[in-house]
Amino acid sequence: MKLITAILAAATLISTPAMSADLFQKNACIGCHDAEKKKMGPSWKDIAAKSSKEEIKNAIANGSKGKFGKIPMPPQPKAVADADALADAILAHK
Repeated sequence: MKLITAILAAATLISTPAMSADLFQKNACIGCHDAEKKKMGPSWKDIAAKSSKEEIKNAIANGSKGKFGKIPMPPQPKAVADADALADAILAHK
C-alpha cells in the first residue's frame, strides 16, 4: 500500500511537456505566449527568468502591466484554478 501511495504521489509531481502543452492550451495561454519566442506576450522562458512562482500566480489572477513591455496581460479568472500548475510549467523553462 505504501508503494502504491508513493507511486501516485510521484506521478502527480511529474509534469511532462505534453501535460504542460495541454494545460497551456486549456487556459488559452498559447494565444499570447510561446515557450521560446515573444508573441503578443513574453515567452515562458523570459517569464521564468524574471519571475518567482508567486509573481506568476499573481499575474494569472490579477493581470500584469509593464514588467514585460507595453502590452498588459489582463487577469485570467478561468486559469486561477490551474495557476499553481501553470507557474510550475512556466518555471520549468528556466
